[in-house]
Amino acid sequence: MTVDWLNLDFIDDRVYRYQNHRIIQEDQIPSYRGRTSLFKEELWRGNTSLKLTRVQGTDEGRYKCLIQSKSWYDDFTIQVLVKAVGSKPVVSIEGHREGGMGLLCESEGWHPEPELLWLDSKGVHFSARTLETHRDFKGFYRVKQHVIVQETDTNRFTCRVQQSRINEKMETEVHLPSELFDTTPWKMSLIVLCCLGAITVIGLALAIYCICNNKDNLTEQRDDLKKEKDDLTEKLDDHKRKLEILTSQLDFVNTNWSPDVETIRRHAVDLTLDPDSAHCNLILSQDGKQVRHGKLNQVLSDYRKRYKNCSGILGNVGFSRKFYYEVQVEGKTEWTLGVVRRPINRNERSRPIPYKGYWTVELKNGEYTAHADSPVTLSLREKPQKVGVFVDYEKGQVSFFNVEDRSHIYSFTGSKFSKKLYPFFNPGGSDSVSLVICPVDATD
Repeated sequence: MTVDWLNLDFIDDRVYRYQNHRIIQEDQIPSYRGRTSLFKEELWRGNTSLKLTRVQGTDEGRYKCLIQSKSWYDDFTIQVLVKAVGSKPVVSIEGHREGGMGLLCESEGWHPEPELLWLDSKGVHFSARTLETHRDFKGFYRVKQHVIVQETDTNRFTCRVQQSRINEKMETEVHLPSELFDTTPWKMSLIVLCCLGAITVIGLALAIYCICNNKDNLTEQRDDLKKEKDDLTEKLDDHKRKLEILTSQLDFVNTNWSPDVETIRRHAVDLTLDPDSAHCNLILSQDGKQVRHGKLNQVLSDYRKRYKNCSGILGNVGFSRKFYYEVQVEGKTEWTLGVVRRPINRNERSRPIPYKGYWTVELKNGEYTAHADSPVTLSLREKPQKVGVFVDYEKGQVSFFNVEDRSHIYSFTGSKFSKKLYPFFNPGGSDSVSLVICPVDATD
């Protein structure tokens, strides 16, 4: 007996063939290999149903089953529809645009093709730019759309992605603080600069008036004016930097531990520590999951990749895709976690910043710091007992989460990765408590 399953969108090749108690793989469509099978224990009852696993959007279509033996033949045709509910929409802030605030909404993994709507706090749809739709090689859809919003009484906006044929929808609400719409800081900057100009003119006038009477006094006044100008400029620069940090982090803070972050945990990887990269004062557990500081000064082989001036150690595997891991830091007074790009200079004594191939967050002297190109002091609601680290390689993002209270700690954004990233661990030297790589349960 021969059982043939065909996808009528393909002319020559087959989806599956079973002939004389054997599976025939010749002429099988490559995308169906390893995903198709029959219920062999049901064949004697005449059940020739096809089991299709790891369903893709491209599987949708018309299928025909042909059954034949030496004395008998039959066939039937069925229509297969694929339903896939995509990810929770991710809303990011793009900054000031045309007198308002620019927002971007993205969602992926849908089938059939969905539509994307922007809604105000009353649920009323408002217009946005052209919807951008992309279809991946598995046939699933990714949509994104830009919009410019104006300040309202609530400043709450919702991005909704829906598919009417399968009656499914996902949405994300974002709240924008009024301070983001306020252009006053920039006006104040202009006013302060004008004041500085006026002060400079007055200073010059005083200098001309006093130069003949008291040259020493003039020099002192000029130095005071210069110091005042430098102080004001420094305060302006600090204000601008804090505003930029607020804008870049706001979309991650709004996400919190949403179902989309639960999706992030599904990218968990199984890690062990790489002993060949460990500093000589670090002590590893036998299973390679724990590391602590100890004043052993062990005599170890001189691998080029071993840390010498920093109590660091790397994970055993590097990645050039999305990945996530969790580390227990309970009881520790000092630690540094994140990812590192290889190759790097392990003998250099300097702050671990993105420019040098590090994306890390640190606890030291009771203070949490994100080692951006300029250090960012973090104010956390709760002291983390377990830290989650997520890398979105394609988007150039490295994010840190407090696993216990399910809150966002910090995210590095806008990076461009071209080499593998390795998990990085530094247990510090102020305590003997171990950093512990924890298994991740996506259903926690």
